[in-house]
Amino acid sequence: MDRRAFTKLATMAAGAAGLQGSGWGETTEGGRRLGYAAVGLGGISDIFMRACAESKSAKITALVTGHPEEKGEKYAAMYGIPKSSIYTYAEYERLAENKDVDAVYIGLPNSMHCEYTVRAAKMGKNVLCEKPMAISSAECRTMIDACNAAKVKLMIAYRVQYDPTWIQGIQLIKDGFIGELESFQGGFFNQQPKGVWRLNRKLGGGGSLLDVGIYPLNAIRHITGEEPAMYTAQVATRDHSRRFAEVEQSLEWTMKMPSGILASCGCSYGQDGPSFLTINGEKGFLQFEPGFLYDGVHLTGHAGGKTIDILGTGKAPFQFAIEADYFAQCVWENKQPESDGEEGLKDLIAIEAIYKAAGTPIA
Repeated sequence: MDRRAFTKLATMAAGAAGLQGSGWGETTEGGRRLGYAAVGLGGISDIFMRACAESKSAKITALVTGHPEEKGEKYAAMYGIPKSSIYTYAEYERLAENKDVDAVYIGLPNSMHCEYTVRAAKMGKNVLCEKPMAISSAECRTMIDACNAAKVKLMIAYRVQYDPTWIQGIQLIKDGFIGELESFQGGFFNQQPKGVWRLNRKLGGGGSLLDVGIYPLNAIRHITGEEPAMYTAQVATRDHSRRFAEVEQSLEWTMKMPSGILASCGCSYGQDGPSFLTINGEKGFLQFEPGFLYDGVHLTGHAGGKTIDILGTGKAPFQFAIEADYFAQCVWENKQPESDGEEGLKDLIAIEAIYKAAGTPIA
């Protein structure tokens, strides 16, 4: 490694631990922050709303909920939203009249993403939709077509792609510090209690692959720039409490990229385990663990002959603030988001192929 490359690596490794903020800075239109309507006021939307409260580029200006007098009024008081900007799902189209709403943030169960994206597009509202984009590739295409027809922006909330520590690690790979990529191992494992919507096939569209398995899947696709060519997969449900009556408990799969890069991944709604991605190159390796949580991203490894140990210092909900700021920039500057609808579609195509390989068709 030449002196310039060594200096760059040392600087990145030393500086990344204190790296915070989005890297895009404040982006407004005439001093006005991008106004979001939060659609669905569950846990993920709560985090996003807290993020917007910290943002200089975005703010929550409306709420859409099935509980307007409970959740609606609670959050309206927290974020200074007038009661006239609290809507029920039946009143969703009234958002078209609200000039303070530039975009919608869709934090609904997976099976509702398509409907509420299409309806938002018809109102002329930009859309930041949580992942997975939808529950089928056909729905993804419908969402893309609707947003294109309405000439509005569509971004899928792949927050990890915008995390500063992840960006640092990916730059090390791009700069060749671990040599040619050879393989990946990744996983995201957690426990989901009986009765939550994620264990309902109609609402979730499938099991843990759509919710947490999508993280290593998307990261591998994002880093390699390739779409998987071959898959193997296995599902298993060992829990006999009927918690997993509608979706699988655990799933493990492998992928081979057209270049020959191999990947082995796993996910579960019924295991305690890590959230990680290991990236193996011919000359070194990197590992993100934890990798996919809301904060505390930790990058370790051996690259360019140096030990890498970078601990991200951003605290939740900073990744969501980065997303909100970035999408504001895309809207105000008329830029195509990096994690656009096509990115979400490619993940659903891969997810469908993984389920097919496992003999468990998606909903």
